[in-house]
Amino acid sequence: MANNIILEICNEIFKHFIKFLLKNITFIKLINKKQTNKPTTMKKIALLLFLLNSAFLFAQKEVSGLVKDKTGNPLPGVNIVEKGTSNGVSTDFEGSFRIKVKEGATLVFSYVGFTTVEKTASGDKINVILSENDGQVLNDVVVVGSRNAKRTVVNSAVPIDVINVKDVTTQSGKIEINQLLQYVAPSFNANKQSGADGADHVDPASLRGMGPDQTLVLINGKRRHQSSLINLFGTRGRGNTGTDLNAIPAASIKRIEILRDGASAQYGSDAIAGVINIVTNDNVDELTGSVTYGVFNTNAKGDFLPGTPNTKGFRLDQNGNGNSYGKDQDFDGGSVRVAANYGTKIGSKGGYVNVTGEFLNKNKTLRPAYDFRKGFGDAEMTGVNLFANLAIPISEKTEFYAFGGSNFRDTDAYAFTRNDGERVVESVYPGGYTPRITSKINDNSIAAGIRTESSGGWKFDLSNTFGKNKFQYDIKGTINASLEEKSPHEFDAGGHSLLQNTTNFDISKNYGDVLKGFNIAFGAEFRVEQFEIFAGEEGSYATYDTNGVPITDPTTQSAPIDPVTGEPRPGGSQGFPGYSPANEVNKDRTNFSLYADGELDITEALMVSGALRFENYSDFGSTLNGKLASRLKITDHINARGSISTGFRAPSLAQIYYNLRFTNFNASGATEVLLAPNDSPVTRAFGIEKLNEEKAVNASLGFTASFGDFTATVDGYYIQVKDRIVLTGYFDASSLNLGVSEAQFFVNGVDTSTHGLDLVFSWKKNFDFGQFGATLVGNINDMKIDKVKNGTLDESIFFGKREKAFLLASAPDNKFGLNLTYAKNKFDAGLAFTRFSKVVLVDYADEDDVYNPRLITDLTVGYQFTKNLKLTLGSNNLFNVYPTKQDEQGNTEAGGYWDAVQMGFSGAYYYARLGFNF
Repeated sequence: MANNIILEICNEIFKHFIKFLLKNITFIKLINKKQTNKPTTMKKIALLLFLLNSAFLFAQKEVSGLVKDKTGNPLPGVNIVEKGTSNGVSTDFEGSFRIKVKEGATLVFSYVGFTTVEKTASGDKINVILSENDGQVLNDVVVVGSRNAKRTVVNSAVPIDVINVKDVTTQSGKIEINQLLQYVAPSFNANKQSGADGADHVDPASLRGMGPDQTLVLINGKRRHQSSLINLFGTRGRGNTGTDLNAIPAASIKRIEILRDGASAQYGSDAIAGVINIVTNDNVDELTGSVTYGVFNTNAKGDFLPGTPNTKGFRLDQNGNGNSYGKDQDFDGGSVRVAANYGTKIGSKGGYVNVTGEFLNKNKTLRPAYDFRKGFGDAEMTGVNLFANLAIPISEKTEFYAFGGSNFRDTDAYAFTRNDGERVVESVYPGGYTPRITSKINDNSIAAGIRTESSGGWKFDLSNTFGKNKFQYDIKGTINASLEEKSPHEFDAGGHSLLQNTTNFDISKNYGDVLKGFNIAFGAEFRVEQFEIFAGEEGSYATYDTNGVPITDPTTQSAPIDPVTGEPRPGGSQGFPGYSPANEVNKDRTNFSLYADGELDITEALMVSGALRFENYSDFGSTLNGKLASRLKITDHINARGSISTGFRAPSLAQIYYNLRFTNFNASGATEVLLAPNDSPVTRAFGIEKLNEEKAVNASLGFTASFGDFTATVDGYYIQVKDRIVLTGYFDASSLNLGVSEAQFFVNGVDTSTHGLDLVFSWKKNFDFGQFGATLVGNINDMKIDKVKNGTLDESIFFGKREKAFLLASAPDNKFGLNLTYAKNKFDAGLAFTRFSKVVLVDYADEDDVYNPRLITDLTVGYQFTKNLKLTLGSNNLFNVYPTKQDEQGNTEAGGYWDAVQMGFSGAYYYARLGFNF
């Protein structure tokens, strides 16, 4: 059977290849003859024309429409499938759908509790009205937050956003998942960093103001592994790990479901703020993709320091040293993204394989910074993303499924500029230099399982999910000052990795004859995690004596003396010191859990649900968490819903074992710091206790309303977290003979409470002159620090004013977004306004840095030239708005005129996208 499947796949690929070849062989010969004078340009033109010409081979028609019930209310989540294929979509929150099918195809509309309807796709528009049928069961409806196959977004007991990624990516210039969600999900926040070491390469993101590691991420319902990076610098997620959403290609995603409610009792650790479930593509017989190019406007607005050049014209020299201005540039940060997705059938019983490839290249941006900071801006990146999703029926009710991907990124970011004497060898870098932290990030995952249904209606799902993230640091444009002129300018600084393997066994059944319906689910999970730090080359961490020998005995050896400062020159690679053998770690742990949950529709109007989960960790013990939720149908158009739950988050292996000796820079100078692991004698000497789990209580109350073309959801929430794990300030360690001035630790340091409100209002209407849509999303948030658990230690150092401000700034007071859309025939346009609230940070001078509210405007226009080609032009931050410039003393976190706040600091972004499908 396996051989037949492989042969069928190969035959399908070969068949399409031959069609391409026959159609374009004459064209290719012609181009080859003409490219002798300008080979590079002509090859690019040939490739583009080849794609455009080939796009017409597999032309399909696009059908769109609305699905409503008999009362005229839109039905979200309706399954629409091209009959006899696996090609399908679901209606959005407004009941709208858009699908590409073959000429004369039959569409099958099916929905929970409604009679299935079949319609022939004879025109471009199909509007369908479904009639209720109490016996109907739709097995394909899967919404995070419930294991009930009949549950949909509007009748769930908790708030859930369902985001159609294809629609968002074609109407926006955002090219990464974090940035997409930032502007469409009410309480999702993310921002890029600069001068924040590894955080420059992986954007920290959060939900409802919680930490990046307090939101659980699933792929097709299976737990996703986290990044091995722990955020030490930057303005968001300090001391936290998180999941790297940008490692998943946007082109591979069908939809994203965001559960904005505590769910530890259902899914386990990390789900304090909620759950993000990414559902990948499963369509077949369709090749879709896009080519996007964009640039940033370098003309930063604002009043800058006297004598300091505007961004325009400020450029690093060829070696990236930051001490040369060079040629003016009107634009920078150019990015190219090429993505393609294709699916094909496996067998004749609904099997499929869907594959996505994505290439992304982004250049640096360079923005104004204070005189001691000559490199500030977004990192450079080249990345390749691959992802696949497949399912193969084994029998009528049993199938094998698998999905996974591989992501590679080569990144390049600015470290802090070295201007002070002991870190500058004038004969090597006259006037100072800006080292660059480059990283090679590998992220790989694969999940596989078998799901089946018994004759009695019991559903079984056995699966295993493996994932690994690896960070490798290479420091360039740098120096080991203790080697002086003999020092290399590039070092392998080592890195870290995180491996996670999760085995799940899930069982569920729906009883339609128990009251108005009862669903029960239970299961088990076993997880293995492994965290590793591996050392770099010797020169990246060692300090050398005057003979060029690594110092092992400070009483008999000494580093060269800087002639300007009179101090010994420091060792290690400047910008990011390498991991030494003393830093190496290889630690693992296991976790076993059992869960049970149930949902009961007591009446057609009232539903209640409950969940209970037991977890046991090999390193810190056991937890038991529960959840209760309910939904009440007040009228045919209005629902009330609410929940209360307990939750937890286990300390990550990185928080327990991470350790590093590094240089901390600010406007007043540099100090050497030791970040000690939680289990070290140094940590115990300061009275820091063993890390334990964070404990949470989560409650929500909300309403949903649906009146024809208008829908609304309003949800209030309360989240109390005790023993939050944070990164302390810097303690004086000069008397401990550690070779550093200060020490820092991970601690269960604070208790917090957060109140908030999420708002989503949506309207869409078809008129003779076009379709209009308007969506208003908003989040109002208020986090308070209830207690600092400093014990006998000085609170101002343990978790002082500056650290508190970073934590509170990760939960901005509010964010509102208004998205307006219009479509008519081949033309569409979108206008979006996003307002970011005031943010207050505390700088190195212990002064408040106030960032006033800002309104960002995005504009996009698109035209469908043919059924296969669409051109989109647009701008993010159309009016080139920047954050509030801070004081002239240069005390911001990263040394730029601005800290890394929500709206970013790169200004206006202009883009063009050519989308294709055939």
